[in-house]
Amino acid sequence: MSSATPSAPEASAGLFSRTKAIPAVGPILVLLAFCLVFAITNPRFLAPHNQSIILQQTIVVGTLAIGQTLVILTAGIDLAVGAICVLGTIVAGKLVLLGYDPLLSMLFAVFLCTLSGFVAGALVSRLDLPPFIVTLGTLGILTAALRLISKGGAFPVQDDFLGLTGNTFRVGSFVLTYGVIAMLLLYAIVWYLLNETRWGRHLYAIGNNPEAARLVGIPVRLHLLQVYALAGLIYGLTAWLALGRIPNADPNALQTANLDSITAVVIGGTSLFGGRGGLVGTLIGALIVGVLRNGLTLAGIDPLWQDLVTGILVIVAVAFDQLSRRRR
Repeated sequence: MSSATPSAPEASAGLFSRTKAIPAVGPILVLLAFCLVFAITNPRFLAPHNQSIILQQTIVVGTLAIGQTLVILTAGIDLAVGAICVLGTIVAGKLVLLGYDPLLSMLFAVFLCTLSGFVAGALVSRLDLPPFIVTLGTLGILTAALRLISKGGAFPVQDDFLGLTGNTFRVGSFVLTYGVIAMLLLYAIVWYLLNETRWGRHLYAIGNNPEAARLVGIPVRLHLLQVYALAGLIYGLTAWLALGRIPNADPNALQTANLDSITAVVIGGTSLFGGRGGLVGTLIGALIVGVLRNGLTLAGIDPLWQDLVTGILVIVAVAFDQLSRRRR
């Protein structure tokens, strides 16, 4: 007589299959593994004060990674995330120093960042230029322009409104900033757009097969334009969060933001080939980057070695994604 109860191997295989079907499980396991290693090697890692620092250090990369996720979901890539964000900090800071209203200054800076994304999106969607080339060119143009505007040097931005997102409040033994709340709120809004709207479903369809999406009536070019413009808007808002984090406008800042944001997205399970992934994994990926850099800093590891490890993580994640695609 056969039994309806599955054997232990069958149950384990079923559990493993269900686990693989949840994209965020892998990144969560990686995050827990890093936390375990750093907690064992350095008792200070688990201190509430250090955990608060990790969250605060994740704000800029974590928010930039939202826009990077949108672009990568369309099978593109954005190499200008850091430069566009720095554009926002430089413009807002300069205008405030010239005596303009801080709110209007920040709004104008966000507008310029959105316009930068819009122009990149127009070149990609209307002229069919490769996103890599367009955003690489944008990076070069903005880097040179910002150094000319700021005359090559950093300057302090001492304004209550521009530094508002850096204000802190206490939750138990944790000290958080309003920037952390703003980042999580942006994740929630964009998650809703991706998962609960027709626009989000169309975005995934374009990432999977743009020609098939076009044939079923999806306006592919318009969607690509919207994605890059929305990403630019997010980078502009990140500039405000960055000024709250460090009240300083520096044309040489965020030089590793491109690599860190791509790392967060790819480690979070979003495919560089488009059409697969999501923001929950990206948030976990951003925390992985934050935990990794914090743990290595506590261990006294040189920042150059931290960049090396981050680069290795990107290569490993992309290789794993490629192998998964071949198996499918």
